[in-house]
Amino acid sequence: MDLDALDAIDTHVHVEQDGHGRRALDQELLDASAAYFKSGRDRTPTLDGIAGHYRARRIAAVVFTVDATAATGHPALSSEEIAEAAAAHTDILIPFGSVDPHAGRAAVNRARRLVSGYGVRGFKFHPSLQAFEPNDRRYYPLYEALAEAGVPALFHTGQTGIGAGLPGGRGIKLRYSDPMLLDDVAADFPELTVVLAHPSVPWQDEAISIATHKANVYIDLSGWSPKYFPPQLVRAAGGILRRKVLFGSDFPLITPERWLADFAGLDLKDEARPLILKENAARVLGLA
Repeated sequence: MDLDALDAIDTHVHVEQDGHGRRALDQELLDASAAYFKSGRDRTPTLDGIAGHYRARRIAAVVFTVDATAATGHPALSSEEIAEAAAAHTDILIPFGSVDPHAGRAAVNRARRLVSGYGVRGFKFHPSLQAFEPNDRRYYPLYEALAEAGVPALFHTGQTGIGAGLPGGRGIKLRYSDPMLLDDVAADFPELTVVLAHPSVPWQDEAISIATHKANVYIDLSGWSPKYFPPQLVRAAGGILRRKVLFGSDFPLITPERWLADFAGLDLKDEARPLILKENAARVLGLA
């Protein structure tokens, strides 16, 4: 990947439909998240469509699905197929894998295969959707495998639009995505890079504290339009955490062009912008 040919790296891009027409979530959850984000656009672009969208904008994209098979009963998209398809777009796409933590040793073995055999550059977890407490030691062998492979782990944190507005939130529990659970993981695996996805509302201060305290913890800024960022996050992103925060959109729910337009309106020092948009991500992903 030619970093000089890129203006930015989007660290949070969902693949919600594969080449066979299968979708990452059932229709009720897709509709609920679309309503939550007030998203009227196509929620199911193919990987080729994602590549074209981002290539036209000179932005690299970290692409992934979420394997929540055990928690939801919905068959996951194949991380192997996503990685194979992304290999046709190495100029613009960076594949992440996803494994179901409830699969135990099988998840560990699959994670290792995804790195060694398919070239994934990191892993995505969604504790609320996958229904697991990330600091439960049952999942530590999985983190050990990722640390050994030298790839980052990206965890959803805070509120989620998945299940929002449905009775009981469709059983999805927000407490699993409290970033303080990941403080344990980051402390116990100092060699593992942990990325806290999204403004972590209602735990924003906790996320800032963790990223300030732990050298191996970063924050991606996806899932919110920057004009709605909590003010303490804006201050940290432009100051103490300017080398620890990453551009992310949450495409297709939020497009990179909308995110970037709103980001331009934030009161940040000029020196922080290139760090947030590209340089920090290049370092975390091992591209620099």
